Amino acid sequence: MSVLPLVLTSGWASGVNAYAVVLLLGLFGATGLTDDVPEALQRPEILVTVGVLFLCEAVADKIPYVDSVWDSVHTVVRPAMGAWVGALLAGQSDAVPDLTAALLGGSTALASHLVKAGTRMAVNTSPEPFSNIVVSIAEDLGVAGVITLAVFHPWAAATVAGVLLLTGLTVLCFLVSRIRRFLRRRAQRREERRTVAAAGRPPGGAPWTDGG
Repeated sequence: MSVLPLVLTSGWASGVNAYAVVLLLGLFGATGLTDDVPEALQRPEILVTVGVLFLCEAVADKIPYVDSVWDSVHTVVRPAMGAWVGALLAGQSDAVPDLTAALLGGSTALASHLVKAGTRMAVNTSPEPFSNIVVSIAEDLGVAGVITLAVFHPWAAATVAGVLLLTGLTVLCFLVSRIRRFLRRRAQRREERRTVAAAGRPPGGAPWTDGG
């Protein structure tokens, strides 16, 4: 297996769902489908831990606004895991230095994480909750498909991951204005509510009454 394209692919996928990346690679290695997955990713305690966290993310990722909070928490986690997986993969071969692979995996994961987090903020501006579920399922299937492709056809997977990353960054640029408008409207509504609440109370803080 070529290390460099797998590092790039796993980095992109880690920015979307890092737990799924470790879980899938670990299972591929543990079941013997490939001999190129590092032993550290195949350890039972690692697989159980990321399996539980993957289930937690599968739920949180489909709830409006909870998904954005989850993304905020994982702003450091996903790039760190992308760098960790990249370094482990490079350790299987002398073709790419560990530090170079870690930087590539971490930076790619950070870029795809920003795309995911920004897209989710834009999706949360929609009044209905179903779009979150659709987007989350599409992301999970995309990660599973690209990682599976990477195991058997690493360069093809890297090409797909690169196209998805560039497309996501382009779309995010168009979504920034929508996110800003949404945040501005929320701030205005909060200010209007505070103004209305303050107008309905006398200086002492107690509400006005019609009685004497």
